[in-house]
Amino acid sequence: MSGEAPMCEVDLGGGKIKETNMGGRCRVSCYERYIQPCMAELLGSALFIFIGCLSVIENSPNTGLLQPALAHGLALGLIIAVLGNISGGHFNPAVSLAVTLIGGLNIMLLIPYWIAQLFGGLIGAALAKAVSPEERFWNASGAAFATVQEEGQVAAAVGAEIILTMLLALAVCMGAVNDKTKGPLAPFSIGFSVVVDILAGGGISGACMNPARAFGPAVMAGYWDFHWIYWLGPLLAGLLVGLLIRLFIGDEKTRLILKAR
Repeated sequence: MSGEAPMCEVDLGGGKIKETNMGGRCRVSCYERYIQPCMAELLGSALFIFIGCLSVIENSPNTGLLQPALAHGLALGLIIAVLGNISGGHFNPAVSLAVTLIGGLNIMLLIPYWIAQLFGGLIGAALAKAVSPEERFWNASGAAFATVQEEGQVAAAVGAEIILTMLLALAVCMGAVNDKTKGPLAPFSIGFSVVVDILAGGGISGACMNPARAFGPAVMAGYWDFHWIYWLGPLLAGLLVGLLIRLFIGDEKTRLILKAR
């Protein structure tokens, strides 16, 4: 019999931590269970939104939506690959809502995740503003700043945000959370969904798909016109995706019980 203490795994919203089993129980520190995942969400959101904001500020008129689409999608896929095992790699309140509803995230972490993501959005937007020439920053005209200009565009923009965010949330839930469908290419699939969404819907709503992505730049620029669209649409999409997956597939706990039987 080996003298080493047995190891166990504890799932912390997408990332697993191995801990020594002492007396038959897994002991996971509060730092690893709560603070570390939230810090990963803060860092990841800041990096993602920094890259996303810069891609809009520095976008050339000749490239249209291609530059922001590739920058957002590639950045998100890369950051998920780097930080996903710590926090699950959400970096988006709508995604965290969907993952929580299907049992992939402890509900106690939902509000802390949202706070971390929003603060990350603020940091990322502030850094983008700090490194950009003032004239280019104030003349940036992408996403939530210029796409919706009048009331007649609101219905289409909300609808687009719901549908586009549903694709993103489905890519996360089915590619990285659901036991039956998740795989090693999840970061690529999630990033690619963002590229597709921006190319398809960027001209309708800005394809923000993320309240934190809208919130940071809005604070830095002091621009709040139609800002509610980028909360209502994505959060409704997260709610719908979570409910649909629970209805047709079941949540993570249910699948584990059925698998054990």
